[in-house]
Amino acid sequence: MVDYEGALRSQGFLRIAGVDEVGRGCLCGDVVAAAVVLHRPIVGLADSKVLRPNARQALYEHIVQHADVGIGCVDAAAVDAINVRQASRLAMLRAVDQLAVRPDALLIDFESIDTDVFQQSIVHGDALCASIAAASIVAKVTRDAQCLLWEADDPGYGIAQHKGYATALHRARLRVLGPSPIHRWYVLC
Repeated sequence: MVDYEGALRSQGFLRIAGVDEVGRGCLCGDVVAAAVVLHRPIVGLADSKVLRPNARQALYEHIVQHADVGIGCVDAAAVDAINVRQASRLAMLRAVDQLAVRPDALLIDFESIDTDVFQQSIVHGDALCASIAAASIVAKVTRDAQCLLWEADDPGYGIAQHKGYATALHRARLRVLGPSPIHRWYVLC
């Protein structure tokens, strides 16, 4: 990891939040974002996509106990109404707004949001920056938990398995069952 947080601290920033989202490329469900202010280094942080589920869950539990965390969600209807990029940016803004303490700097995975807080966009930030990696873990674990609830509400789509992504299984189940209330119409048309 690159010490983006240390570089900002050397410029006088004190409360630095990493921000990331998950669910942008899904066919259904919420876009979920997290903002995380780390108070100390956490061993093992990495992009949530490369972590095994049990390691991701253990890191999630450690992060929520030892860092400031905010979570923001935008549902499928809003994704359809405003488009997935704007929904991602809104979820990120909501996550930042949910932090107990207002950050004075944001490190964001390949995006920018509408706020007056100083921000730096980092390409592949979830793999390069500790606080963004922590945010990616929190967002992924949060959305995966939602997927279990969506599967219980609308069984048959396999959402607990594919997490809403456009897998062969998901597309096949959509052909048989049609869309559920949490499916995004813009990707199905």
